[in-house]
Amino acid sequence: MNTGDWIIYYSSKESIQETTPYQKFTAIGKVIDDDVFQFDMGNDFIPFRRNTDFISCTETSIHPLILHLTFIKNKKRWGYPFRFGHLEISEKDFKLISEKMIEV
Repeated sequence: MNTGDWIIYYSSKESIQETTPYQKFTAIGKVIDDDVFQFDMGNDFIPFRRNTDFISCTETSIHPLILHLTFIKNKKRWGYPFRFGHLEISEKDFKLISEKMIEV
């Protein structure tokens, strides 16, 4: 990711310890600089992070969007693209998701 890029977070679960499916887009923000740093989240989990300016939004279920999202090729196995953790989506898909998250 580069400065100025937008990111949407998808959460399959509410927390890392949870087993109940959550399946929502939960945050949206814009990368604000070139800094990359590690952050200790505990239990030997130290992921890399970027400084991001998050905007106020509503968590949004993926289910009503699945049929319309072009990055999901197999609608029956819609979770497959998320296995890789970080993926680039089209501007059209970004707009569809972000408009649902930022609805007034």
